[in-house]
Amino acid sequence: MDQVEATEIAAWHYEDPYSFYDWTADGDDLALLLSEEVRLGRFFSALDEDGVLVGFFTLRMEGDDLVIGLGLRPDLTGRGLGRGFVEAGIEFGRRCFDPERIRLSVAAFNERAIRVYEQAGFTHARTFDHETNGGVHSFVEMTRPVS
Repeated sequence: MDQVEATEIAAWHYEDPYSFYDWTADGDDLALLLSEEVRLGRFFSALDEDGVLVGFFTLRMEGDDLVIGLGLRPDLTGRGLGRGFVEAGIEFGRRCFDPERIRLSVAAFNERAIRVYEQAGFTHARTFDHETNGGVHSFVEMTRPVS
């Protein structure tokens, strides 16, 4: 992900209640996105066949697990594109990192995303509280085998 793409993503705004995922909702997260040093090898842009930015993935290894984060451009959400987008990111992560398992976390209120992740083979591992966006919020950690 280059600086132009990071800046574009930083300006994305989701409709409530998904505005929780706006990068501007948490200054620390926004600083990570906009830092070229942090992004290198960890933040990846997702482009469509015409080279237009449609989303992003964050990928990092923790032990044998590939930990992923992702975001689809706001105007593309709620249109049935989620599972294909998630699967594309997993395939990219498999090729780059060769993990044994995939792990992600999602805000517990985000039932729409949880359904997409379940359709992509993820199962609930645990629920935990995480400080972000000016408060403590409940998250669901989900995992799935690579294959």
